[in-house]
Amino acid sequence: MSQHRVYLIDDDEAVREAIAFLLGTYGVSVETFGDPRTFLAHINEEKPGCILVDLRMPLVSGLQLHAQLTGRGIDWPTIMITGHGDVVACRRAFKVGIQDFLTKPVDGEVLIEALQQAFASLDAHLERREARSQLARLTEREREVLDMVAGGWASKEIAAALGVSARTIDAHRAKIAEKLNTTSVAEFVRLTLADKGAS
Repeated sequence: MSQHRVYLIDDDEAVREAIAFLLGTYGVSVETFGDPRTFLAHINEEKPGCILVDLRMPLVSGLQLHAQLTGRGIDWPTIMITGHGDVVACRRAFKVGIQDFLTKPVDGEVLIEALQQAFASLDAHLERREARSQLARLTEREREVLDMVAGGWASKEIAAALGVSARTIDAHRAKIAEKLNTTSVAEFVRLTLADKGAS
């Protein structure tokens, strides 16, 4: 499945145990919480994962939890589960960015398929975040040169377009390679695409 973990939040202990057992048979790492407040108190942003949360819970609902996480800048993929699913709730969930919406009792195969998609989404999100972190080390001119290199421009073409010498462009490319720890044009392309959300 994935090295990522699942954070399961549901106030029904029997549901938590059943889903945790099911996911365990697929080798998925699961952390369970009986309510959103406990989860919020223990969440570690350095350990991203997929959130599997009940829609209706006392005090804080699944949608309210999602809103609080979004407010904290945590936008991990979230799958909503409910025993009271309806079209209105489903529409609201998708409108605020919920990845999927499943009804109880949750079908095992459907859940695994939803989690596979969520993990793929999380991988893409983490790749974008890492790319942006790396690219933030570049100066504005270095980023401009990088985009042109990734676009297939030769150093002489970039120099002519920017009105500088080819030697200056080579110096920029050396700095870019040093900061990104690679001289691979393919890696330059991957980083710029990931930054733009195309990967």
